[in-house]
Amino acid sequence: MLRLLLLCGALGCAAEQAAPLAFTMLQLTRVYRGSSLFRGNASLDGQLSHVLEGLNVTQVLPLEPPDAWARRQSDVVSYLETFRQLVQLFNKERPTNFTQHLCCHLGCRLFPNGTAQSFYEVTLNRTAFLTFHVPNATWQRHWPGELPVATFAQEQLMKYTITTQDLQHFLNTTCVSLLQAQSARTGQVSGRSRAPLVLGLILGSLALLGMALGIFLCTGGSC
Repeated sequence: MLRLLLLCGALGCAAEQAAPLAFTMLQLTRVYRGSSLFRGNASLDGQLSHVLEGLNVTQVLPLEPPDAWARRQSDVVSYLETFRQLVQLFNKERPTNFTQHLCCHLGCRLFPNGTAQSFYEVTLNRTAFLTFHVPNATWQRHWPGELPVATFAQEQLMKYTITTQDLQHFLNTTCVSLLQAQSARTGQVSGRSRAPLVLGLILGSLALLGMALGIFLCTGGSC
């Protein structure tokens, strides 16, 4: 045991060194009576990099040049507006008085041995709803029991390139490349990479999920 402790001290603790670099994004959407409230953030190895509040998204770390970030902001706002309009349309057809909470958590991790892991998880009202299986670009249901809306959402997301191959490319390539570039430059994430994050692509890929959202808004989750 003493030898192990001495070795740990000499190497700076292998367990600590083995911690992966990570880029993660979190989007929270609250829907009530046809109104949509958005919150979210992105973090680069524990450092806050982006903040989403309502229709405003800001870049906390200078990960993209001003002109590129301006285009990204425009893409994000367009997605949020489209999502909000979809919810309003569904609510006009079948008004509802209950609240729904949608949470999307996604990102990638880069391990010291060069391997990477990407993920995309969706919860509905704090219950596991869908996950994206990155290796084969497929959506999987996780809702307990039989709920038609979960099947509907899965089928819709599997129909389009932006929610399958494009999303897979972002998670496996763009996201991981960001971490690789940072690691190669400084040996650790410094939060100064100019690599594009394609934030608009990821948020935009949820637009189809917004269509599925409208179904359970109309039916209370029992369509």
